[in-house]
Amino acid sequence: MNPPTPAIVTQNAVRPLPRWALMLLCIAYVVPGFVGRAPWKSADITAYGYMLELAQGRTDWLNPLLGGMAPETEGLLPYWIGALAIQWAPSWLSPEMAVRLPFAALLALTLMATWYGVYYLARSPGAQPVAFAFGGEAPPLDYARAIADGALLALIACLGLAQLSHEVTSYLVQLSCTSFLFFAFAALPYHAGKALGAMLVGAFGLTLAGAPALTVLLGASGVLLALRLPDKDERQCKSWAVATALVIVAAAALAWQLDLWRWRIVGTEEGGKEWASLARLLVWFGWPAWPLALWTLWRWRKQIASRQWHRHLLLPLWFTAISIGATITTQPADRALLLGLPALAALAAFALPTLSRSMGALIDWFTLLFFSVSALAIWVIWIAMQTGVPAKPAANVAKLAPGFVPEFSLLALVVALTASVGWCALVWWRASRNRAPIWKSLVLPASGAALSWLLLMSLWLPLLDFARSYVPQMRAINAVVGENPGCVQTVGLSRAQVAALQYHAGFTLRPASLSVSGCEWLVSDIASWPAPASTVDGLQWERVATVVRPTDKTDFLLVFRRIETETKN
Repeated sequence: MNPPTPAIVTQNAVRPLPRWALMLLCIAYVVPGFVGRAPWKSADITAYGYMLELAQGRTDWLNPLLGGMAPETEGLLPYWIGALAIQWAPSWLSPEMAVRLPFAALLALTLMATWYGVYYLARSPGAQPVAFAFGGEAPPLDYARAIADGALLALIACLGLAQLSHEVTSYLVQLSCTSFLFFAFAALPYHAGKALGAMLVGAFGLTLAGAPALTVLLGASGVLLALRLPDKDERQCKSWAVATALVIVAAAALAWQLDLWRWRIVGTEEGGKEWASLARLLVWFGWPAWPLALWTLWRWRKQIASRQWHRHLLLPLWFTAISIGATITTQPADRALLLGLPALAALAAFALPTLSRSMGALIDWFTLLFFSVSALAIWVIWIAMQTGVPAKPAANVAKLAPGFVPEFSLLALVVALTASVGWCALVWWRASRNRAPIWKSLVLPASGAALSWLLLMSLWLPLLDFARSYVPQMRAINAVVGENPGCVQTVGLSRAQVAALQYHAGFTLRPASLSVSGCEWLVSDIASWPAPASTVDGLQWERVATVVRPTDKTDFLLVFRRIETETKN
């Protein structure tokens, strides 16, 4: 016998969120961060460097190299996407912007796949709310739309999604492909053809993006749940389970053929510091979705423990558990946790029909205070940067970013003012009326997250570019070396530094070697100098500059000139 559902929802509670408002929120979240900024260190600029090398034909498509170094991740699909975007872009579009367009589309597809995946999960028989004795309960389709709206709002509200989802890296591709798999397994009972197509794209895309193990682990849930498709006979369930298994096996075989399987399990350091850092990451990265997800697990615990499988709970729970497991056992931890955010948002959405009015009010007030204070702080610091008043924030900016010269942009100001007025109007709407829809508790968190991200990417964009990009350091090196120095030898540079020297400084780089001739300049990381005598003859080079990144006092590059050249002149 099935345990009773904890969801009690009336017809008034499932009024849909206006489509124009949801679309506007998604645009306000997706577009900022992809427009108007320089590539940031270090994963963003590194990925862009490989894409540019491929697009310009300077390296092999199956074995890309950047400064003689292979990528840290084995997945080649993200680099192929970026390189093809550069090659196919019209001449008036910069390569940097050309790369970002398909990745912005991937983020939009992630939001869409999450919405539709939760929509189909909410249509499952076990997810339906309690049927009232005299009618008046929420219709199934309206209920599913309201839950899907809540899941999308919960995903946008997650603090950890903002930066990582706006970088042109393999992790955004993995996130998008994970959401495709999530949608495929959720939609299988309703649209088998669409589900199979999404499954193929998700499985092979996730594999080619460098995560074949996750493909297999996530695919296992699809195989198991396919055996228990609601309203399907046993034969049809087995057929779809076999089809799902074949797709996953084919993706695993492709990974084997391309040598993408790697053992990435790492241990944590002894003591409490590393575990404390991991705990902090788990707390803030998925906020505010994870408290709601825990509430879902508590209120729906009988359904989770029942013999009958409730796919609307088990599917997102499995995806979330795999992501958390990868976060604990692999590096980088935040990138692994990113892939579980769509499933975490789905779990959070199923808490909405069970929230009491007092808990909803607590969420509203906390969110209102948190994001209003955050937006006010962003505005105050921006005003201080432009005018010098208040003096203390201006002094703090000058101390943390020495050499930064504030820039004024009328467009950025108009965008920020519009977003802030919209936030005030939304707060007034939320506080002045007793709205019934179940998604109401996540409107302020999602809108507050979008507001903060938009303000940062408009008002603070010049400061963030100065602090997080290599542009200031590369300009300083250009001032020493000149604009066209010919070839430049390098010693001990990271992939990000190589990409920055090639893209921002415009240098033609060669790894340092005694056999290399004709290069008058050499750039070395300070930790790699002095270089081995088998690579560089230190007596032939004179240090002419030590260039530091203004916002990172540990990032030094040493610039050398060949002594022989000066002697001949």
